Amino acid sequence: MRPDVLVAAGRRFLVLLAGISAVVVVAGLVLAALGTASPDRTISLGFYGVGSFLVIGGFLLGNRGPYRGSSESFGRSLRRATPEDSRESINMAVLLSVLGLLLVAIGAIIDSRLELI
Repeated sequence: MRPDVLVAAGRRFLVLLAGISAVVVVAGLVLAALGTASPDRTISLGFYGVGSFLVIGGFLLGNRGPYRGSSESFGRSLRRATPEDSRESINMAVLLSVLGLLLVAIGAIIDSRLELI
């Protein structure tokens, strides 16, 4: 792959990671203001929850079978997945899994109950 394509993909990945992280932090701060838990605890739990959800979603998406539903007809007709369908499914599964694992790692870094060093 060309370096400019990899740089653009890395930039999009970091924007996606930053956007999800910002939403998790804001939601954690709102929940901390409403409840009795500390902000670092609610934020770390948010990262754990969203990260775990993405990892599970990536796992389930990566385990799709070789058949897809046909959109041309009504009812329960199936068609064989094209190579493009399979490639897209695997790429999305890897993306969700890596994002989820990074979010869980960020949650572990933020969590005040864990001592990493």
